[in-house]
Amino acid sequence: MLFRMVRGMPSRQVATLAAVFGCFLLFYLHLIGEITRLDTARLKLERAVAKLQLDNLDFARRPLSSSRFQDTDLDAGDDMIIIYNRVPKTGSTSFAGIAYELCSKNGYHVLHLNVTKNSHILSLSDQFRFVNNISTWESKKPAMYHGHLAYLEFSRFGVQKKPIFINLIRDPLDRLVSYYYFLRHGDDFRPHLKRRKAGNRETFDECVMKQGPDCDPNNLWMQIPFFCGHSAQCWEPGNRWALEQAKYNLVQNYLVVGITEELGDFVAILEATLPRFFRGAVDLYNKGEISRLRKTFNKISPSEETVSAIHESEVWKMENEFYEFAVEQFHFIKKRTFGIRDGEFVEKGKQFNYEKIRPR
Repeated sequence: MLFRMVRGMPSRQVATLAAVFGCFLLFYLHLIGEITRLDTARLKLERAVAKLQLDNLDFARRPLSSSRFQDTDLDAGDDMIIIYNRVPKTGSTSFAGIAYELCSKNGYHVLHLNVTKNSHILSLSDQFRFVNNISTWESKKPAMYHGHLAYLEFSRFGVQKKPIFINLIRDPLDRLVSYYYFLRHGDDFRPHLKRRKAGNRETFDECVMKQGPDCDPNNLWMQIPFFCGHSAQCWEPGNRWALEQAKYNLVQNYLVVGITEELGDFVAILEATLPRFFRGAVDLYNKGEISRLRKTFNKISPSEETVSAIHESEVWKMENEFYEFAVEQFHFIKKRTFGIRDGEFVEKGKQFNYEKIRPR
């Protein structure tokens, strides 16, 4: 029928109609092509986004020796804050030295928090100042803060993004004995600095025999309150609530808590988990120049009688319970993080994937 209509039309009108039809056909074909191209681009974009998400997740789990780690990866986590509220005499100076050595290379800041009169807790007003300062100090992000400060719960002050807490603890009696002799003889870190008890040559055994104040078992009460926090009960030696709160904080509010006796493994876990800060930490630790533990001068191991006497203390029993709890948690994390390959520990890498991502 259309052919009959066209055959009866003047040639000029036929030409015009043909031109209109041709333009419409070209437009239609162009539209179909654009729709196909956009649909293809959408699928490519979805695949790219999915791959980017997986790559970002993989970033924090790459093997320590991975050559895929590029300098551009250091742009991730630029607002990250780590707090290392270091317990005295746990190898904290050695670990902090690693952070100072890596900060320029990895592009972050390290800041030492010095609390007046060596107090381990802050007033409520200073707590607010500290939380507000480090949360809003954009020019010093990313950053690691370290200092002898008890755990501080940032959410109490309305902070939405909490910092990452890490720490080290040590066998409680070993820590106290080391601190006892450190106050008298110092160590090889600053050998010429005169310590508070300089000149006092009484041994730890003699102190325990005399029931002196410097070796009082209550002085063991240090690692529990550091993890418990700023509550009054935290600093009461032998407080059972403080012990349970310290355990809770260790599991819920710390990324990882290492032990001094396995400092190298602690460093390896941090490099595997937080390469933004600790890329190169294992190699640095293995060189031993920065990371070697400070050696206290003239430290004498306590006798069996002294150890037995200290072990009778309820405070020691609670501190030791907390220490063993921390060791168990650390070994659990280490076992899940590393495997054995050719007789050596290697990071397992990412052990999960996303599937059935919708919409496509």
